[in-house]
Amino acid sequence: MHFEPATGTPADLAAENQVLRVRMGQLIEQAEVNHAIMTRHQAFDLEIVGSSTFPELIGTIFRTLPQISDLESVTLSLLDEDADISTVMEKLGVDFSHFPHLLFVRDEAALGFPPVPPDRTVPPKPQLGGYDAARHGAIFPAAVTGLTSVALVPLLRNRRLIGSLNLGSVAPQRFTPQLGTDFIEHMASIIAICLENVISNEMLKYIGLTDSLTGVYNRRYIDRRLLEEIARARRQDYQVACMYIDIDHFKNVNDSVGHQGGDEVLRETAGRIKQELRLSDALARFGGEEFVVLLIDAEPGGALQVAERIRAGIADRPYRLANGSQLRVTASIGVSGLGRYEPNVPIEAVAKQLVADADNALYRAKEGGRNRVVRFD
Repeated sequence: MHFEPATGTPADLAAENQVLRVRMGQLIEQAEVNHAIMTRHQAFDLEIVGSSTFPELIGTIFRTLPQISDLESVTLSLLDEDADISTVMEKLGVDFSHFPHLLFVRDEAALGFPPVPPDRTVPPKPQLGGYDAARHGAIFPAAVTGLTSVALVPLLRNRRLIGSLNLGSVAPQRFTPQLGTDFIEHMASIIAICLENVISNEMLKYIGLTDSLTGVYNRRYIDRRLLEEIARARRQDYQVACMYIDIDHFKNVNDSVGHQGGDEVLRETAGRIKQELRLSDALARFGGEEFVVLLIDAEPGGALQVAERIRAGIADRPYRLANGSQLRVTASIGVSGLGRYEPNVPIEAVAKQLVADADNALYRAKEGGRNRVVRFD
């Protein structure tokens, strides 16, 4: 700041001093505002860095960023070309209905940036300007009415575009092409790092809880899920059912079509079981040719109906293998139910007994001739 030497009468000097005091007050006030904004954003950075799960991170961004930045709309677009991210998050229990401003796009063009050179030497820059419903309507779904200016900020990791942070304001001058973008680019870089880390961790978690052959959950997952659901069923007073499913004479399957054909049968069986289940239910391969199903909020009669549909779905249609051959497969199913156990019985014991009861019912189904459903009584 440069000040010219004061000249003139005492009245002139007093007027100039008054102007200087006003300007200095404005500068101090703006500095305090900037400091407060910086403090809020530093707290935001620490909060998202500390997020350990995908829902926690996304929830923090949508809950906090509009408040600290005084924005009417914040959305997040994630590049998900093969739907891997959305599929895994859904399987891990993420309820996307809680995040209406989270978007998954299949190609970079949907993010709204100019085409990126193949060599990635010039990464995309933030796009700032007026709101255009035709261009930005899909990027700001369920946005408040009256948006007039927007900023589309690329989320980059090692020059690779992974998504876009989208900011909307009702103030026309909030985001203009002349505005400096260093601050929002810094914020986007931190969000991009956090997103990549959390998504990678969630993917590893999913792999650790998934059977690599069939793509359904493994025993480790179902053991953990059982404890969670039994505890929740006690609190909310609903019933849980368990199915133990075993492919009949699976050794004969391997002997007739080989282990590769046997693997195809296992994958197809898992798919046919899943067709009869709800999103809230859980299917796991327990090992070998055995599967366990956990039905949430299921009465005994309803559980038996689902089990019968699964049995019929396996037995009624032949399996068509990659080598062109066809094979008839059947399965036996044991069903058990979680009633109203005494509250002082440990959850671990209840879970163990629930699976054991279904296993006992399965044994009776096999003794009774296989390809049937038996309920533990």
